[in-house]
Amino acid sequence: MRTFARWEEVPLFDTEEAEADFWAENRPDLRLMEAAVAGSAESAESVTITLRMDPRMLARIKRLARSRYLNYQSMIKQWLSERMEHEVRER
Repeated sequence: MRTFARWEEVPLFDTEEAEADFWAENRPDLRLMEAAVAGSAESAESVTITLRMDPRMLARIKRLARSRYLNYQSMIKQWLSERMEHEVRER
């Protein structure tokens, strides 16, 4: 069994059979797996905040989110993230 230390070593597969053959002969290094798990745990952490806003504005946000099949809080976080990226690029 061959162990690989970087995800870049995993090729793109043309078929499921090729992928099955690869995983039958290869496995990720334990440190690579631990880093993947630790990385996802860090990104899953969040902080609860209180944000006061006009009830009419919140109602409009909720309607807009619903029309996009999104949770309104997730949509607000997405908007904030996009705006922060925009601000960083402008500097």
